[in-house]
Amino acid sequence: MGMSAGDKRAASPRDEEWPEAEKAEKLARGAALKWASGVFYRPEKLEGLGHYRRRETQRNNSIQSRLKSTVQSYLEGVSAGLEQLRSAAQEVQGVCQDLGAARWALLDSADHFQGLQQMRKLMEEHVQLASVVQVLPQIFSVHEVFSHILQLLHGQHLLEAHVELMMVEQLRDDILSQLHLRGLSGAQATVLSYFSGLQDLNESLAKQLWDIVGSSLRLVREDPVLFVTAVRIIEREEKIDDTLLLEATFLPPGRPKGWRQKFYQVLQDTITGGRFHAPRLDAEGPGLAKHLAALQKDIVCELRVVKDLMVQCVPAHYNILSVCTATYHQALTSHLQEILREDLDKQGLFLLLEWALRVYHSPEMMAHPDLLPEVDVSALDPLMSSELVDQTERRYVMKVKASVFEWMQRTLEVEFKEWFREEEPETDHQGFFQSALPAIVMQMLNENIQVASLITDSLQQKIYNMALEELEAFLGRLREALVQCGKEHQQDRAVPKYYIPHLLAVLNNNLALSNAVSSLHPDTACREVPGSLQAALDRMQKKATQLLLEELLLDLQPLCLQLPSRKWLSGSQLVGSMCEVIDKYAKDFSRVRKPVFTLLLAESELLVANQYLRALLQRKMVCKSREERGQLCHRLLQDATQLRELFCGLGLDRGQQSLEAVFALRELICLKDPALLSLEVLGFITKYPDVSDEHISTLLDIRGDVSKEVRHVVLEMMAQHPQALPEGYRPIFSTILVPVPELPFCLRKGKCA
Repeated sequence: MGMSAGDKRAASPRDEEWPEAEKAEKLARGAALKWASGVFYRPEKLEGLGHYRRRETQRNNSIQSRLKSTVQSYLEGVSAGLEQLRSAAQEVQGVCQDLGAARWALLDSADHFQGLQQMRKLMEEHVQLASVVQVLPQIFSVHEVFSHILQLLHGQHLLEAHVELMMVEQLRDDILSQLHLRGLSGAQATVLSYFSGLQDLNESLAKQLWDIVGSSLRLVREDPVLFVTAVRIIEREEKIDDTLLLEATFLPPGRPKGWRQKFYQVLQDTITGGRFHAPRLDAEGPGLAKHLAALQKDIVCELRVVKDLMVQCVPAHYNILSVCTATYHQALTSHLQEILREDLDKQGLFLLLEWALRVYHSPEMMAHPDLLPEVDVSALDPLMSSELVDQTERRYVMKVKASVFEWMQRTLEVEFKEWFREEEPETDHQGFFQSALPAIVMQMLNENIQVASLITDSLQQKIYNMALEELEAFLGRLREALVQCGKEHQQDRAVPKYYIPHLLAVLNNNLALSNAVSSLHPDTACREVPGSLQAALDRMQKKATQLLLEELLLDLQPLCLQLPSRKWLSGSQLVGSMCEVIDKYAKDFSRVRKPVFTLLLAESELLVANQYLRALLQRKMVCKSREERGQLCHRLLQDATQLRELFCGLGLDRGQQSLEAVFALRELICLKDPALLSLEVLGFITKYPDVSDEHISTLLDIRGDVSKEVRHVVLEMMAQHPQALPEGYRPIFSTILVPVPELPFCLRKGKCA
């Protein structure tokens, strides 16, 4: 199915012009050959070759027919287009000829056009002269009109005066406009001089208008017609200003007048001038309260007038009620800032905060039923900014702090004098010693916190924090006063006469303060006492307890000096006397409430145990025989048992007592076999980890039968088993210092004895 040589020659120019066609034809022939080889590969398919050839011949004929039809239609369209182009070219040539003729005709009539231009200028001058002739009577009567306008103004016929004033202004402005268009500036100055009286009339009218606006709050109640007249004149002038600004090419002198803006300014000055720029007022106490009450009353009354009467006298777009509300609000903001520049006392600062944050927004003022819902200050800035409120609150807190300090100092001075009175402190209904100090202090602090809650939560929190700080400082000063009282008592135990009862009252007062502090917190769900304040309360309790124990110690020391001794060992009533002293103090301690009473018992028992062990270890007695050791153990058992039973009877459990150390020490002394001491000592130091080598060595000396080897084993065992103090352990032995053993005297180059 190849191509002939003639076909190739015929196709070559087309192939050179359209290389894509050659490529497409090759692809098509390749596809056809591939298809034909596939279809007629098998012999049985060759039978359909004739049928296929006829079908392809018919399809080629159909395609050629359609191509001829399409080409014929295209050629006909091209022929019609060429014909139209020839016709259009002929018409364009004719139009060009006509335009050339018109151009020559216009050049011939140029001289005639110059004559028409001169005629036009003459016509314009004639029109201007005719206009001048028409207004000449008005121009000649200008000064007469000025006089009439002045008479109308004196008679307060403002609308009529304003109408004539507008007519004269219009006449002047028309003349000036014409002169401006003609560029005659010198003539403009002459016209302005001729109409110079207009400026005085405008000023006179404006003065009356602003006087009316300045009295608007009174006029809308007494004579609203005059106020409405002023508003109408202002609106006329405002419309003229708007028209000139939008349309005129020439702006007459004095325009725009801006009388509506001036209306707002005068109204605002009227509102703020009378009461907000008054002479300096008494900014403390009743003076400030009266001033704020007067402001409240006047503002509510005047806003009622604006809402009920003035709103009806002005156009709606004036928003007169909103303008007046914002003016009052801004004036109050500035006025309060001015007042705050004064050195206000705490009452003045509180009044100002309460008025600005509570009263101003309450139904008694801006939320008054007669003003709602039209008056709404919620969209305006706060009367006092958050920074100013915080600053004022801090100033108030400082004033309150100074006052609280002064009151607390007076209370402390009174309390200190009470300690030296020749009578016991007062008691409550249960017989516990007390004074009025906790009630006075807590009432003072609580009242200030409650008063602050009427303003803001932040102020209440600031006052609460200040109250805790002042209470903590007060406890420090009270402790110092207690120390001073203790020093004076040390010099003379008869002064104060009722020293112990007053110390017990101090403990009860401290407990009352500790219980009441949590009630000061603004949040009832948060009742925790701050750590620093709790530490101050604990230091106060510790100091009072220490002074009481010092008194107990002074009475016990003469008895403790008598043990150990041979007389004590043989069975004296020494511990019985100690029990009498302890019992006497315990009766006094019963005048304090239970938690503190238990603490005093525990501290007293620790003191007694410590003093007993101290006397035993510091003034050591060496047993010379087994009988003496037995006698010592018997005495220790009797003394410890008697003291333990005493404290148990007073209400102190055995598990809380330190006297158990005496029983444990007795076991070390009573041990018959010294070889077992190391095990006993190990148990002893495990139970009492604050015991030292010196303490154990002293106990071994008291036994009188411990050899150097056993002593060495015991001390070596202690070195191998160091003990750590467990948490919550109450030291017993660490405060007991034992005498340093005397070193044997040695000669130089000799052996020690």
